[in-house]
Amino acid sequence: MARTDKMKLGTFVYTFGFHPASWLHPASDVGGANDFAHLLDVAKRSEAANFDFMFMADSPAAAVGDPNALARIPTKMNRFEPLSLLSALAVTTSNLGLVATVSTSYYEPYNVARLFASIDHLSNGRVCWNVVTSDHDETGYNFNREGLDPHALRYERGNEFVDVVFGLWDSFEEGALLLDRENGVYYDKDKHHTLNHKGKHFQVRGPLNIARTPQGRPVIAQAGGSEPGMDMAARTAEIVFSLASNIERNRAFYENVKCRMPAYGRDADDLKIMPGIVLNVGETEAEAKAKVDYLIDKMHPDVGRLMLSEFLEADLRDVPLDKPFPMDRLPAAPKGSRALFDELVGFVRSGHTVGELIRHYAEKHTGNGITGTPTQIADFMEEWFETRAADGFILMFPTLPSSLDDFVRLVLPELRRRGLFREEYEGRTLRENLGLSMPANRFAKTQTPAR
Repeated sequence: MARTDKMKLGTFVYTFGFHPASWLHPASDVGGANDFAHLLDVAKRSEAANFDFMFMADSPAAAVGDPNALARIPTKMNRFEPLSLLSALAVTTSNLGLVATVSTSYYEPYNVARLFASIDHLSNGRVCWNVVTSDHDETGYNFNREGLDPHALRYERGNEFVDVVFGLWDSFEEGALLLDRENGVYYDKDKHHTLNHKGKHFQVRGPLNIARTPQGRPVIAQAGGSEPGMDMAARTAEIVFSLASNIERNRAFYENVKCRMPAYGRDADDLKIMPGIVLNVGETEAEAKAKVDYLIDKMHPDVGRLMLSEFLEADLRDVPLDKPFPMDRLPAAPKGSRALFDELVGFVRSGHTVGELIRHYAEKHTGNGITGTPTQIADFMEEWFETRAADGFILMFPTLPSSLDDFVRLVLPELRRRGLFREEYEGRTLRENLGLSMPANRFAKTQTPAR
């Protein structure tokens, strides 16, 4: 059955673009990592295109690894703290949703509840918290730990963390602020609630000292693909960021997560599955492919070697680029995509050198998604959307803002011609534009219908 809703779109933001060589592109702003004007420009272009949101990916740590390679990859080594950035964007944009990553492993629930509630008010209801438990040892080194806590412990803590934040966001009911000057009553004490949470990981009395936000509570995003991650998403998330390895896998993931939602009393329409896809678009296939080749050619071999080493979890610094890949360095199982791992193994077994493998991996990794003409890319997106492999896409543009401009100029008109994407924003808040229900307040005696 054909869908009647519209595709959702978000801009994924690393400072210069998704590709590790994006900062070398002549159209990039090489000083953009510390220049608010650059990121505001990306936000304004996304907003002018009526995108749903801008997604600020983040890790609260510099990368750890080969210093020669890291000196050539600025993404993790120099960037704004995301909530500071969102606060600035909140008052300089009008319609665009603002998504930031904050880890449940290194914050306290009260801090997160207060920060996001404040930004939701500053933005008039456009903020979203991307909930992560963190997945790199380098982060733990900065927070009194030797690397990451165990996976199960991180998710156990993460689930309780989110529950506490939700409870704090319910501190004030809708309409609790009376603002009654005549009688000198600022808020209705019967609509202000103390949480008194005492759990395994947190003890939080509350209440939160800020009024209920324009969205009822900020939108929740999540990216976990593990069993605990999918359960957490089905229970709490409203946007899920998946990896677009292929349409069949994503369709199965889509169904898996949404089928879990009724057990938590949730409607499947209140969660949007949005794969992250890299788009390389050109007027012709040759032009699109040339854009991919240009960035791969710009990427230093040390950078490619580091990327491949991280994927394979193997130190390759001592392996010559012009020699065959040493089979004893291949792990038994991949850290990431199984399909990509199997393809790399086949490539290695056919006798290619380390240098050739690095280039092959770079092309596959940084070209994950679709490279082609506007029609080919629109066909790709339409098939994923109409067959329910996706409710929309988080667009991982190789370079910013040039790849974003290419998409808006070449692909967006075709999506609109097909009736797949909006002509203008439907509402004022991110929740309204995504078509999500207003959350009920757990303390309210009478609830407004969700829809």
